[in-house]
Amino acid sequence: MRPVVALIALVALTACSPAGPSAAPAPSTAAPAPSTAAPTGSSSASSGELRFREVARLEQPVALAVREGDDRLYVAEQGGKLRTSDGATVIDLSGEVSTGNEQGLLGVAFHPTGRWLYLDWTDAQGRTHVTEWAYDGARATARRDVLTQEQPYANHNGGQLAFGPDGHLYVALGDGGSAGDPRGNGQNLGTLLGKILRIDPRGRPYKIPDDNPFAGREGARPEIWAYGLRNPWRFTFDRESGDLWIGDVGQNEREEVNRQPTGSGGGENYGWNLREGDQAYRDGEGRDLAEPVIVYPLGEGGNCSVIAGHVYRGRQIPWLRGHFLYGDFCAGWVRAAPVDDLKAAAVVGQVEQLSSFGEGPDGELYALSLQGPLYRIEPA
Repeated sequence: MRPVVALIALVALTACSPAGPSAAPAPSTAAPAPSTAAPTGSSSASSGELRFREVARLEQPVALAVREGDDRLYVAEQGGKLRTSDGATVIDLSGEVSTGNEQGLLGVAFHPTGRWLYLDWTDAQGRTHVTEWAYDGARATARRDVLTQEQPYANHNGGQLAFGPDGHLYVALGDGGSAGDPRGNGQNLGTLLGKILRIDPRGRPYKIPDDNPFAGREGARPEIWAYGLRNPWRFTFDRESGDLWIGDVGQNEREEVNRQPTGSGGGENYGWNLREGDQAYRDGEGRDLAEPVIVYPLGEGGNCSVIAGHVYRGRQIPWLRGHFLYGDFCAGWVRAAPVDDLKAAAVVGQVEQLSSFGEGPDGELYALSLQGPLYRIEPA
């Protein structure tokens, strides 16, 4: 098992460790508000310069979403609150979520119409919930659980929610936790653990799209879109191509990013626990495994947990268009790689305790730090 290397509140991103909380700077409890501070710094790349400008400060921000017809940013705080960039609290689950380790409020997404919002969170018993509210921009009402999943251990909960270009809701679930996937969930099509799911959440409790890759297959859960994942903490869709980018946190040796081309039809097996990154973990010879597109060594330079970002499609940074951004929670670096030459990645910034990226309605990108800041990524 890997030692605890940073704030254990999000060490769910790192490999499993049974240790308790470790010391770390406490984030500010101030409500999110535009910052008047000077830019926190800039970083150069081969084609230009970037700066990461603090625009709000929150309490352990871990996920960001936007809503159709709404220019505010919605940020999920691990402690249980969904807040807006203008300081409002939309939903408060702080009295219901489990705290510490890799649990809490972990993901947020809005229905493409903007009429419903969805949160991914863990309750006091450690179960994962995907919960829906009707939302009119002011009040969240008509709460109901869409999906609930038992978790055998406290870590590897996944947590990402996103609506794809097809209008369906995609849900990330880790392998259930502990070390090495002791229950073999990643390769077991009979469980939702270790998977990315694809559902229509407007059913009761949800509907299975007819073209899901395992719909109608005996012994397989029809919700499954992709499998063989350890802890897919963050995934994103390229708003231009529709490609799905998945950051899967490694065990002991490798961090990896997987890319699923649009139109693939789903059903990909990303290898865990037969493989970790590009290395064998257990015997998987003869299996048809999808190869990762980015792999980097765990531990080197403080690396511990990959954070998948977005392919930049904004207008403010022309040289960055068509680059995929990703980072590492512990090492803090942010890299940008052209999608047609991912080996040409360059470091473009540094964010301490990087927890997530976000994309604004205009395609401009944001970076979140577990220490509290929300940064807008801008040209220097």
